Amino acid sequence: MVDEKIANRIVADLRSLADNLEKLTSSPSIQEVSTEKEIPTLEEVRHVLATLSQEGKQVEVKEIITSFGVKKLSDVPEEKYIEILEKAARI
Repeated sequence: MVDEKIANRIVADLRSLADNLEKLTSSPSIQEVSTEKEIPTLEEVRHVLATLSQEGKQVEVKEIITSFGVKKLSDVPEEKYIEILEKAARI
């Protein structure tokens, strides 16, 4: 059974992610947003992808990571984190 505190934190993180992705997709260009917004941390990106994996989307998560020409998330350049989150939102 999932701890209620952890579940609430995941829900809050996903709401925050959804809000940020909504702002991002309504902007004219990703380049503009990335200069105005703070780049997500590796831990934030990892959390989102881990949540998707736990929902049974391991294959999709792996495809996102490998689409950047790497085998593991930590090898993806920081400037690509927003793009990762965009791809994750479309799963």
